[in-house]
Amino acid sequence: MELVFLAILVLVMATALASGYPVAFALPGSAIITIGLASGAGYLFAGDASAYFASGGPVQWLSAGVTNFRGVYWEVERDTLIAIPLFVFMGIMLQRSKIAEDLLVAMAQLFGPVPGGLGISVVFVGALLAATTGILGATVVAMGLISLPVMMRNGYSNALSSGTIAASGTLGQIIPPSIVLIILADQLSSAVDQADTARKALYKSSTGAFSMPSDLSVASTSAGDMFLGALVPGLLLVGIYMVFILIYALVWPSSAPSVKREGAYDSAFIASAFLTLIPPLALIFIVLGSIIMGIATVNQAGAIGAVGATVMAGYRLRAGERGAFIPAVLALGSLVAIGVITSLYSTNIKGDGDPFGITLAVIAVVIFLFAVGWSGWRTYRIEDTLRGVMVETAKTTSLVFIILLGAAMLTAAFRAFGGEELVRHFLTSLPGGFWAQFIMVMAVIFVLGFFLDFIEISVVVVPIVAPILLMDPAANVTAVWLGVMIGLNIQTSFLTPPFGFALFYLRGVAPKEVKTIEMYKGVVPFIVLQLIALVVVGLTPQLVNYLPQRISLLSDTAPPPINPRLQVCLEESLFPSYKTRESELRSAMSVARKLNVSFAPSELKSDFTSSIPKAEKTFDLVRNITKTEAVLKTASQKYLPLHVEVRTIQKKIATLKKEGRDLRQVISRSRRDKDLSEALRAERKTRVKQIDGRIKSLQASIPARWKSERKTFVTVQRANTAAHRKYQRNVDQAYEPVRELMKVIASTDALSKLQDEITGLDGVVNNLEAKKAELVVKALSIKMNKISGSRGISRHLRNTRRALRKRTPD
Repeated sequence: MELVFLAILVLVMATALASGYPVAFALPGSAIITIGLASGAGYLFAGDASAYFASGGPVQWLSAGVTNFRGVYWEVERDTLIAIPLFVFMGIMLQRSKIAEDLLVAMAQLFGPVPGGLGISVVFVGALLAATTGILGATVVAMGLISLPVMMRNGYSNALSSGTIAASGTLGQIIPPSIVLIILADQLSSAVDQADTARKALYKSSTGAFSMPSDLSVASTSAGDMFLGALVPGLLLVGIYMVFILIYALVWPSSAPSVKREGAYDSAFIASAFLTLIPPLALIFIVLGSIIMGIATVNQAGAIGAVGATVMAGYRLRAGERGAFIPAVLALGSLVAIGVITSLYSTNIKGDGDPFGITLAVIAVVIFLFAVGWSGWRTYRIEDTLRGVMVETAKTTSLVFIILLGAAMLTAAFRAFGGEELVRHFLTSLPGGFWAQFIMVMAVIFVLGFFLDFIEISVVVVPIVAPILLMDPAANVTAVWLGVMIGLNIQTSFLTPPFGFALFYLRGVAPKEVKTIEMYKGVVPFIVLQLIALVVVGLTPQLVNYLPQRISLLSDTAPPPINPRLQVCLEESLFPSYKTRESELRSAMSVARKLNVSFAPSELKSDFTSSIPKAEKTFDLVRNITKTEAVLKTASQKYLPLHVEVRTIQKKIATLKKEGRDLRQVISRSRRDKDLSEALRAERKTRVKQIDGRIKSLQASIPARWKSERKTFVTVQRANTAAHRKYQRNVDQAYEPVRELMKVIASTDALSKLQDEITGLDGVVNNLEAKKAELVVKALSIKMNKISGSRGISRHLRNTRRALRKRTPD
């Protein structure tokens, strides 16, 4: 019966969506109707409202809905969703202030003389608008109104023109910042938790160990990681579009002719193009650059983009009038001033900030806020732009959040009727392992793109299939890569008929001369190009993983012990050097033993003295690692075939045990069902006995030598791991004191220059007023903090300042 209600759930949802009923209400409505039918049928025919649920019941479903509601609106860990209204505001503000229109005109004039130049300019501007707006409707409508008539007047074929505009408008879904990526990151974060839990359970059942090594955990993802991962694939797609249009123009020049600019390429044109292109490019660089460089979170970057778009709209709405650029110049000048002030002065209000620097910084901040407020006032007064942008932002954001809640209710109902278990069983039973499952999921998402919107696919399909794909230890894929692949696949949903939203938007603004069938023909090549990009990214995961991993590798929070891959790289680089330079290094260590380090701080002197024997021990530890790795390699070659054989058997046993538990649960519940035939009861019991027999047969097929050989292999593996850890601890303790001592020696000259100031403090403290003397001591403290090994002097200076702050200074 659970499968019957699962089919009813899918049928009700499909019917509601096909009839044009709003998605925000179709998703939760279908869940509520089906849950109500199942509960009522269970109460009437079985005396239990939960009888026809695979797991839980209506109460558990309602609890899950409340939990999801709280998760969307109140959980601090999901604050990434705050970025959605900020990026929506930025995009709509740029579109309403006609900055997008200016971009299209300028780029068309620049690229016009190139074969297919108008088409290339549309793709280029589509990429720029994607990186500044991320709003598909606004981009397609803007380019359709401006570019399509120009392309038609200059002899471009209707199919190529409409296909180029529709495809370029979809770039906002994969080029960051993108609402799709934010939603995918939010959905994948919970999927990662489920997959990691499943991996731990699998590891425990397979090994008997209670804790799984962190190396085997599924790495979580964030909107920032998704932005970094999607950047290169997005640019790759832009390049593929441009190359296609250029080749098309060279092969069929009559369908995409070059267009010469009527005016001259003089200084006035260059200045106009500069003012049109540089501000949006600068905004893109600031928003994405602040995320990539770790200066701002995704939410903070969204706020930066919203403020930047408002400032740009402030001068664009007053274009050609006197004083149009004054607010923008004030905002830019104040930002430069803040940067200069913070680099020259300490502006820490709570700490030892410089009063003069803090005053200057406050003035610059006030000027910046005034400039932003002035720009906002302009957008409010001119054409009621600000109000329109706020209303559209509220509508779009509300729609997204309502769909998120509705999809959570639908997903909970899908799980309640055993849908997730059914999908998992289907995918895991496919021959070919992870890649067969992945290709099947991608094919389903591609087909769903013909009928569903990207939000529906993201919030309904991803929570169900992502945990299944990520939990497979043999896959070794990252959540970021999976999210970007799904994002690229979802992007095709905007172009595939009959419900391609980009086609709907373009059809609404296109002239009557452009037939709908021509639009469909025009998008077909671009759908193929998107699928090619999907295959390229799928076969080359480095295109996605390089930037996120590069940023994390370079961060201070990811040293080698936390990042095992970097540790392996370091060892592969250092071990040959240890071998070839052993005598040279030992000689240097012998010299280091005789060094006079009495000048160093006592703690550092002690650490340095004890570090020399540890450094000398390094060579023996490296040789030990070489031996254990050789033993491990030999043991692995012997053990691996047995491991694969037994793990395959154990996986089948685990699947059968799960099937047996589920069937026993069904039998237990069916005892209350008086209408159930005895033949069906007997059939289920027979199936349980068959499963138990199959399990015993599989268990008997496990080779008798399995436990002993596994124990031997684990012992060798642990010895190798212990050798590596012993080496890592030793070198950390051996060489860190040397680095610190080198810093102290390098700071000698800087300390010598401060000798007169230090020795002159006696006169300063005795001859000046307490407040003035404290300022002198404070200035010297700031200088001393930059010198290595000066903690003792800095401590005395702090004590002096405390004494001078007292009402009766000592």
